[in-house]
Amino acid sequence: MKNVLVLVHDDAGQEARLQAAFDLTRALGGHLTCLDVAVAPPPVIAVDDFGMTATAIADAREKESANRARLEPRILAEQIPFDWVETLGFLSPSIREAAGLADVVVLNRALDAPYPDMREVVGAVLLDGGKPIVAVPEGARGFEVFGHALVAWDGSPQAEAALQAAVPLLQLAREVTILEVDDGSIKLPATNAATYLSRHGVEPAVRREASMIDLPSTLLLDAIENLAANYLVMGGFGHSRFVEAAFGGVTRRMLGECPVPLFLAH
Repeated sequence: MKNVLVLVHDDAGQEARLQAAFDLTRALGGHLTCLDVAVAPPPVIAVDDFGMTATAIADAREKESANRARLEPRILAEQIPFDWVETLGFLSPSIREAAGLADVVVLNRALDAPYPDMREVVGAVLLDGGKPIVAVPEGARGFEVFGHALVAWDGSPQAEAALQAAVPLLQLAREVTILEVDDGSIKLPATNAATYLSRHGVEPAVRREASMIDLPSTLLLDAIENLAANYLVMGGFGHSRFVEAAFGGVTRRMLGECPVPLFLAH
């Protein structure tokens, strides 16, 4: 995990994304790619709109150019290798296109501001792009790579994918806890996940909770608080995101409420 891609866009979540990306890149000895997206306006629907569209595009480019002028000196001061990629388009497809050789993409979970809809962006990039995502809260000021990692486990293929993708991070963590949330249907227990990690030099603790006691998302939020976990590793969107949106799935709630960075894979 050496190639870190971070969305650079002048919005309420940018500072949190940057701080997490700096911490990840430095800890992993990696390279940071700053993807600067000037968001295009909706497609033109009438001839009279061409002038307005051109003006909107110019305004978006000017705003991001000023954003780059502010940020580049800061990134240089971090003394981490980086490059800068500029593009014009919509957020989700622009990120997916740029993430081809990235090992992890740094975004936000849901933002307090109505735009951009980061929960939707994360869902689209995760499901369509297939890359692990670190989704940070708007108020986060870094990623405690060397802290306490909590791994959510339900034995699903998504949980397996997240566990495997997170190994380079988990190897750096001071402490790792696997929380097995059992609804009575787990076929691959958390002890198997612990054995897998042990072969990578990680010796996790295993805790078990029955999902009949409370919602899985509530159990995860409680565990984050009780264990003082610094980040959460979990499989994203066990069902389709449309099912998650309609019925309030675990991923959807965690993207809305998780107080620590989320490492998601699908």
